Amino acid sequence: MLLQDKPIGCCCITPWVGVCTFARHLLSAPQMGNMTVQTRLAKSVLNLSRANKRGIALTVDALLCIATVAIAYFLRLDRWVVPVGTQWLSYVGALALAIPLFITFGLYRAIFRHAGWGALTAVLRACAVYGAAYALIFSVVGISGIPRTVGIAQPLLLFLAIGASRTLTHYWLGGGYLAALKQGAQRRILIYGAGSAGRQLAAGLANSDEMHVVGFVDDDVTLQGSVLNGKKIYAPAKLDKLIEKLDVADLLLAIPSASRSRRNEILELVRPTSATIRTLPGLADLAHGRVTVNDLRELDIEDLLGRDAVAPNQLLLAKNIAGKVVMITGAGGSIGSELCRQALQLRPSTLLLVEQSEFNLYTIHQELEKLADNIDLDGVELVPLLASVQDEARIESILGTWKPETVYHAAAYKHVPLVEFNPAEGVRNNVFGTLNMALLSKKHLVRDFVLISTDKAVRPTNIMGATKRVAEQILQALAAEGGATRFSMVRFGNVLGSSGSVVPLFRRQIKAGGPITITHAEITRYFMTIPEAAQLVIQAGAMAHGGEVFVLDMGDPVRIIDLAKRMVDLSGLTLRDDENPSGDIEILVVGLRPGEKLYEELLIGDNPEPTGHARIMKAAEGFELWPQLSLQLTNAQKAAANEDSVALTEFLKGLVSGFRARDADVIVEGASRSAA
Repeated sequence: MLLQDKPIGCCCITPWVGVCTFARHLLSAPQMGNMTVQTRLAKSVLNLSRANKRGIALTVDALLCIATVAIAYFLRLDRWVVPVGTQWLSYVGALALAIPLFITFGLYRAIFRHAGWGALTAVLRACAVYGAAYALIFSVVGISGIPRTVGIAQPLLLFLAIGASRTLTHYWLGGGYLAALKQGAQRRILIYGAGSAGRQLAAGLANSDEMHVVGFVDDDVTLQGSVLNGKKIYAPAKLDKLIEKLDVADLLLAIPSASRSRRNEILELVRPTSATIRTLPGLADLAHGRVTVNDLRELDIEDLLGRDAVAPNQLLLAKNIAGKVVMITGAGGSIGSELCRQALQLRPSTLLLVEQSEFNLYTIHQELEKLADNIDLDGVELVPLLASVQDEARIESILGTWKPETVYHAAAYKHVPLVEFNPAEGVRNNVFGTLNMALLSKKHLVRDFVLISTDKAVRPTNIMGATKRVAEQILQALAAEGGATRFSMVRFGNVLGSSGSVVPLFRRQIKAGGPITITHAEITRYFMTIPEAAQLVIQAGAMAHGGEVFVLDMGDPVRIIDLAKRMVDLSGLTLRDDENPSGDIEILVVGLRPGEKLYEELLIGDNPEPTGHARIMKAAEGFELWPQLSLQLTNAQKAAANEDSVALTEFLKGLVSGFRARDADVIVEGASRSAA
């Protein structure tokens, strides 16, 4: 029901009901973050019902009527007058005429914060009719004791007051309030880094509808306490308390050159708070000289794991690749595909992509073609080749046709539980696939042959690790025989983001709401990013003279349970445990998988030798000479052909130092089930 349709008695009651309701609502409203009193007041008004809002407007207009009569007396008599006698009629008459007229002209139907010229016209018409009536009574007819000028001045003052009130309300609840409300709804942002990247990021966020910068944090003591773009620069010493004080929702790391250890320190400071950490790309990605909101991304676990990378030696990178025919087996795998990306940018004359999975080969070939177009590598020939490293005829055809000078052998089965239940396939691919590639490479005078190995080859407890150690021994034995081909191998641990890494598994489990499953509370692993691992593989291969087992410096091992906890933190969720039973994600310990070790090692012996690269060591590992090894390989080849898992296990035990296999009956049973 519209206000003008209500009885006058109801209209008289409604203003006081509206005012009381508004006061009660304002006093009981919860605190709204860091909103100003003005903003809280405006929000409280907007939360009222339409009837109460109209009641407040009517009350304000009534007060304006009384106030303008008093001002009219002041203007006429040059002093404030306390009404006596008939003077009260000028006040009562103003209310009795104005309020019904304003209701009739629909002044209380308009939504003030959206009011425009039409609403102002209605005010003008209503005030004109009111002014004529009021002037007729108090100026033309006149009443004793009331100056006639009051009858003319008061309607003019009331028109100005009513018009001003509507204009201010329109600004307050429309323009100015919405701007303040919008700022209150924005995520409050603290930028860590007051340097060039931080300033550019703040400029990019200046007009953001989603974020509002409340300050900066910087390690530079000379900047702390200063003001940048109107925002104070704070010290990081009490970052957690600062985040709570400023009600910060996101901490943006605008320090692209910060080390992983420094990022870890910042994460530990923020961990007790509810703030989410987001970061900018590295310096190489910011070389274009500008930073935008789109450059922001969530701080990922890759930003925190491992140790800080060392700038690659460009001479070593280019030595075995630039201008040469390069062949990469397992080109569609995690390491193989990154080797392809790195090699392509070093401008080989031809890059041979050897992969047995059609889908993986198609995917990496398409990606590399696009990369070649983007960085103008028209002179590089990309050749996708479907082939299995076990297929002697196919590999010989490829080597004979393309005559590669460098081969990176990354093709292997690497998932420990799968190989554990498929031992014959694991031996065929990892051992005899490597043997096939090595012998044919030697036959076709490949200059450099680099095997991608694993830390699981050191004192292995699983078939996969044992097969990789045998693959290493094959290259060591062939290198000892001499020849034109330099054989070397590069051993390292887990790479982040690979198909076999726990990181993508944990991401999927967190996305699904948990639980995160780990195999043992004390299990540890080494981690390295895929790009860094690929760069180090290329550099290590370039340092080879023949027979070296290179070992990459993986930094300190990481407890998997700590990794899981950090990933929960970075996801903006909380860990559910005995101390926090209402948390979001639970961690479950499910037991070690078949063949899995608690701790991985990188060295069989304890005498690593340094190389010319700070992150690459050289291990002195024992091996069987080729005459003895070749005989054992021949016998093992027959056992693999016959799916004789027991014989294959004994073969691996005889060659691999420290190999602790599971019970042969379990291996046979698992192999039989997988074959079925």
